[in-house]
Order: sequence, then C-alpha cells, then structure tokens
Amino acid sequence: MKNLILSAIPFFLLTIILEAVWDKIKGTGFVTWKDSLTNIAIGTGSLLGKFIPTAAIYWFCWYISPFRIEPAWWSWAVVLLLDDFFYYWFHRISHESRFFWNMHVVHHSSDHYNLSVAVRQSWFGGLVAWVFYVPIALLGFPPEMMLTAHAINLLYQYWIHTQFIGRLGWLEWIFNCPTHHRVHHGVNEPYLDKNYGGILIIWDRLFGTFAEETEPVRYGIIKPLRSYNPLWANLHAWKEMFDAMRTRPTWREKWQCVWGAPAMHPSQTPVWQPETRAAAQV
Repeated sequence: MKNLILSAIPFFLLTIILEAVWDKIKGTGFVTWKDSLTNIAIGTGSLLGKFIPTAAIYWFCWYISPFRIEPAWWSWAVVLLLDDFFYYWFHRISHESRFFWNMHVVHHSSDHYNLSVAVRQSWFGGLVAWVFYVPIALLGFPPEMMLTAHAINLLYQYWIHTQFIGRLGWLEWIFNCPTHHRVHHGVNEPYLDKNYGGILIIWDRLFGTFAEETEPVRYGIIKPLRSYNPLWANLHAWKEMFDAMRTRPTWREKWQCVWGAPAMHPSQTPVWQPETRAAAQV
C-alpha cells in the first residue's frame, strides 16, 4: 500500500500543478496557492499514518481465521468489492460520529475543491480506520491483498477531486464520479452527508445517501476553519469536542459529545439517523 501511494506522488504533484495552471488560464479561481500548499503539507504529514502497523493487525486477524483465500482473479474482484463496501461505512460513520469526524474533518475543511484537496488527509485517521476492515481479514483474505485494495480505492478517489470534469453519463450510475464527490464536499443543505462511496456509487443509491448535483456547491465545513496551519487543521475539532464536554453537566452528555453526531448537541437525533441531523455540524 505504502509503495503504491509513494510511487503515485510525482503524478499527484504534476497534475496539481497542471490543474493550477489551467485554473489560471481559465480564470476560474478554483485554486489558491495558500490553500494548495496547506493541502500538500497536510498530505505530507498524513504519510506518517502509513507507518501505523495496520498490516500486523490484519495479519493477526488473518492468522486466527479458520479460512484461507488465495489470490486469484475472482478473489481480487471480491476483495476490491468488500473493501469498497466497508469503506462506505467507515466514511459514513466518519460523518455521523464526532470521534471519527474529528479526524475526517481535515479533508473537508478547505473552502476550495481541486486536486490538492485529495491529498489533504488526516494525520491520525489510520489509528482507527483498520477497525472497519477487520471482517475482511477474518474471512481469510491475506493482508497484502487488503492493503493493495486500500491503495487502489484511495488512488481512484484522487481524480474525482476536481471542478473541471463535468457529467459522465451512464458511468455515474455505477462509479463515484467528480459530480458525486463535489456534492459530498458541499455544505449546501441538500448536500450534507451524501455520497460516501469510494469507487462505487451504488452503495449510496442502495442505502439512501445519494444526492445529485443540482445547484452550485459551497465547499468547506459549516464552521469555517479560517486557518492555513496544518497542525491546527488536524487538532481544532478535538479542542472543540473537549470544550463542549466541559460544558455538559452529566457523563451521558459528555459521552454523547464524543460518540454522538458531530454537532454535539445533547438533544440531537442519534448518530444512526443522519437524515434529521442539525445543520449546525462543525
């Protein structure tokens, strides 16, 4: 996984530069140098997360599993499908639970939307992401297959972070396309908590979280970050959570600040009913 991602870095940098040049030529204003440099700095820091011993965890789960699945064309197809399915739920819960949102918010806190935003990833997300993929290892898929599937899923999502690609016809019924992911990054009321898919958009259509791009997208988060500091981008949500916990009189409400919906309001609908979440999400 690490090797695949590292080998893609020159391509990322080249296409980020080319998009910025095209943005300048077209005068669209989709790219700003301060934001792009911040995104790249955050992305560089996120590489540290690749040293979290995820492979060892997967290996242990695979070792204790009574099943063994060998690499073959069909097993690769299955592991990619399973990886995308569990990514959907990891991504969705990262929007519906404050604890996971505190890490994922890093990716959403830019007010812009371009290829550099794709590399704007949490420095700490790797600490918890593996939890969602353990079932794949327990089914008997080798760790090297799982890690490769992770990398393919992540690399696929790079190209959908752009405003320069429009609608793509029938592909949009199956695959996650730029129009879908623009919606996902929007703070417009119709777009909040929609389109969680990685490679495939079919999970959103199946589980009721799909939304079409029907109006201009406003990017960012409800409470704008207003900072280009990479460290603060990774920590500000945690501070807000602990500040909210100090104001709650009961342990139940403090607990809800951690695991409930990102808005951290005690009377808010539980995390598993996102369609009624308040628009006050951080």
